Amino acid sequence: MLEWAAGRGALSHSTALDLWGLRRQPTSEPMHLSVPLGCGLRSQSDVVVHQRRGFTLGPPEVAIQGGVPVTRVERALVESWPLLPETDRRGPIIRAVNERLTTPQRLQGELERVPKLTGRAALCVLVERLTAGCRSELEIWGHDRIFTGPGMPRFARQFPVRAGGRTVYLDVYAEVERVNFELDGATTHGAPQQREIDLRRDALLATCGILVVRYAHRRLVQEPDQVRQEVLAILARR
Repeated sequence: MLEWAAGRGALSHSTALDLWGLRRQPTSEPMHLSVPLGCGLRSQSDVVVHQRRGFTLGPPEVAIQGGVPVTRVERALVESWPLLPETDRRGPIIRAVNERLTTPQRLQGELERVPKLTGRAALCVLVERLTAGCRSELEIWGHDRIFTGPGMPRFARQFPVRAGGRTVYLDVYAEVERVNFELDGATTHGAPQQREIDLRRDALLATCGILVVRYAHRRLVQEPDQVRQEVLAILARR
């Protein structure tokens, strides 16, 4: 496709996400190419051409990934949002932030440049959760259904603590009470090896006076009201 474009465009949208390593684009989806307005290229059966006013084929608009020009990651994520199936939309954005390809603040800046994006309200909510420190679907679930609302303190998320000569990041930390609530995923934390790592980490934090309370995925999802009451009770006794 790039040979056909003859250097007049950059891979973009969901095609760029593939090059950024954030989502494998199925062969059933068309390729996407962003080009400057008036460049002469038109969409074909398997290629969607997006003509953009003021678009330039160089930094900061375009980067090189895998040896080919692609739109920068924030633009690719935002522009892909309305194109992807709803079940696929959030994953690439969460992954991009976790892998430090971008930040919630840079995503917010990109959103401000696209005020008429389809599905913008839902994307704004996701960026707000990432800005608050959530770094997984489970943490977003906990934020929305358990760790906010009446009686809850202002928790710090992914809070860095120095312990044993290294930095440990705490999932949901009540700094005044010195209680860290860890949200364990459905698969990873069930493995015996991971369980041993978790226990050693919790013991290390105990030497710093931090109580660690772990909640399994099943309880968080199936018993949010009970978990919420437990959290409030634990904090009240600290």
